[in-house]
Amino acid sequence: MESAASSFSSVRMFCRSPFYLHARTRFSILSLCPKFRRNITYLPQIPTKLHRRPHMLRISASITAKPSSELRKKNTSSEPDAKLVALRELFTRPNINIDAYVIPSQDAHQSEFTAECYSRRSYISGFTGSAGTVVVTKDKAALWTDGRYFLQAEQQLTSSWILMRAGNLGVPSTSEWLNGILAPGSRVGIDPFLFSSDSAEELKEAISQKNHELVYLYDANLVDEIWKESRPKPPNRHVRVHDLKYAGVDVSSKLSSLRSELTSAGSSAIVISVLDEIAWLLNLRGSDIPHSPVMYAYLIVEIDGAKLFIDDAKINSDVMHYLNGAGIELRPYESIISEVKSLAAKGACLWLDTSSVSAAIVNTYKSDCDQYFTTAGIVNKNKKPVVNGPDNQSCGPTAVYKSSPVSLAKAVKNEAELDGMRNSHLRDAAALAQFWAWLEKEVSDGVILTEVDVADKLLEFRSEQDGFVGTSFDTISASGANGAVIHYTPEPISCSVVDPEKLFLLDSGAQYIDGTTDITRTVHFDQPSSWQKECFTRVLQGHIALDQAVFPENYPGFVLDAFARSSLWKIGLDYRHGTGHGVGAALNVHEGPQSISFRFGNMTPLLKGMVVSNEPGYYEDHAFGIRIENLLYVKEANTPNCFGGVEYLGFEKLTFVPIQTKLVDLSLLSTTEMDWLNDYHKQVWEKVSRFYVLDCYFIFLSICSCRIQCQSIITLSCILFYFFNIN
Repeated sequence: MESAASSFSSVRMFCRSPFYLHARTRFSILSLCPKFRRNITYLPQIPTKLHRRPHMLRISASITAKPSSELRKKNTSSEPDAKLVALRELFTRPNINIDAYVIPSQDAHQSEFTAECYSRRSYISGFTGSAGTVVVTKDKAALWTDGRYFLQAEQQLTSSWILMRAGNLGVPSTSEWLNGILAPGSRVGIDPFLFSSDSAEELKEAISQKNHELVYLYDANLVDEIWKESRPKPPNRHVRVHDLKYAGVDVSSKLSSLRSELTSAGSSAIVISVLDEIAWLLNLRGSDIPHSPVMYAYLIVEIDGAKLFIDDAKINSDVMHYLNGAGIELRPYESIISEVKSLAAKGACLWLDTSSVSAAIVNTYKSDCDQYFTTAGIVNKNKKPVVNGPDNQSCGPTAVYKSSPVSLAKAVKNEAELDGMRNSHLRDAAALAQFWAWLEKEVSDGVILTEVDVADKLLEFRSEQDGFVGTSFDTISASGANGAVIHYTPEPISCSVVDPEKLFLLDSGAQYIDGTTDITRTVHFDQPSSWQKECFTRVLQGHIALDQAVFPENYPGFVLDAFARSSLWKIGLDYRHGTGHGVGAALNVHEGPQSISFRFGNMTPLLKGMVVSNEPGYYEDHAFGIRIENLLYVKEANTPNCFGGVEYLGFEKLTFVPIQTKLVDLSLLSTTEMDWLNDYHKQVWEKVSRFYVLDCYFIFLSICSCRIQCQSIITLSCILFYFFNIN
């Protein structure tokens, strides 16, 4: 599943290229202490089916994808949007008094996926994609989203909304749009808890060009005001300890390394607000957010202690004992602002990652620092602290503005984490093998299945695997034209029937106690057209090219993105998403800071131990979608030379699920590419077959009628997989 750029960034939609969606990309690897940076050197210079049932026979126009023009007509209504009306009524309150309100997708922790109670952008707009920004003025409402969601947004937005296709030629960014439609000197409101400090500052600077004022509404979120009693309650599920055999490093060691970082940076404490960073650092897991094993919390780590800000109802006695042993105190979740104020009053020097920590926290600290110096009477005429302390240090609180060192440390997996990822992927592959065998048999028997039926059955097979926790994102089960909706999610009342004569795209993933998976396969149950085969083959060639890539150490992922697109480019095709995102170890399916993408601003190098996805694709609107996705981890490449004395890196596969050869145009493949496909399928059989029970073995045998006609393109042991039919 292609991410919202590992972590969706509102600021890029606000001020600069509206299609640039990477957050937290200004990572300075040179600032890390040895335990965290793992011998990183300087970056190189780079130029800038169940049987037929009556209720399942939904074969009608209402369940098939339609052109966007028809979908727009379907949503057309002369009735005013009641939610927008209610929201605009709040604009004129004396304590608010704004002309526009900006609503991002994120929660207070800049999460890509959020708990339902924090899905404010989805509630106000009806658009449920994971990436997007809403701007509501007194007479207009617009939503910005990227190319993965254009078709979905067309379907879900009513005529009250303007869809801004971010990244398309001529489409303004949010700030450009605000500057164009608001009268000079207008007031633009935001909830400062939902914007990173960087996002808020860049928006403030951009709209100041027309003398607009950015208004921080600390006391209330306006969407919550109109949501009222119907708003879901915040999650309140128990936290669990992540076993050391999966974590690899204990919490005391991780905190010790982080404190070394603080000392080196001249900081006395760090505020961590990103949820997967907190979960990883403390070896804790939660279930507050669908698909992500994290809990809503803040963490402040000081030189001599640590405080976890969380609802204590989530902490049972075992976890409390564990936290006490690690020297971690509990504080109420809502008290984070008062604690920041207290630290400023005591003269603490806070490390703040302004790309992730909210504007509310950063501005509170800045304001209280100013108050500290004013009260102490040691502010010079430039309103800066007087430097007169020991070692020429300022005598008072100052901020250290740097990227969180936890982000990169988490991304570089240790051997225990990699073992967990390997093992969980093999169990996941076994579940998928059972699933595909079931689906092929059901379709060939003429059973009518909807996209939701298929997704539910896959969940059933996965849930039978040891260590299964849940899905890692909503399954994308897409038949025919729905596959062109890059992040399509089928709904029971509106989804399509799986059509044997159309391409079927399945993008799914799971959370296991020891790892996280994400895999996409595209198949055809009948005879694909020559054009579909060519498109599929070119996507496969890009997938192979990236899988086989070898590159110098410390190179960022964007330099590899063209490897995956080159075959498509040769005939003038492309896709509107990144090629790869980071993946957590029993954590978020989308994690930063690394990525493989055309968005060249992310200079984070690919390092040994990082896990990334390899998922090129091709999509024809209202026709079909193709994507092939495996997960890989970065490893040392054994090259015969080491030019310049640098190490060279490559990839090792984690995903072992067959690729349907029926869709391959063999005339386009080179000998090397055929060898790759043969070898991959050989590995699939060798690694995964041990998980099959006897009855599953016979299921495979009974449904396979392989006719191999191409110089052993498939090894004989692999014919048990229905994917390997070459007609």
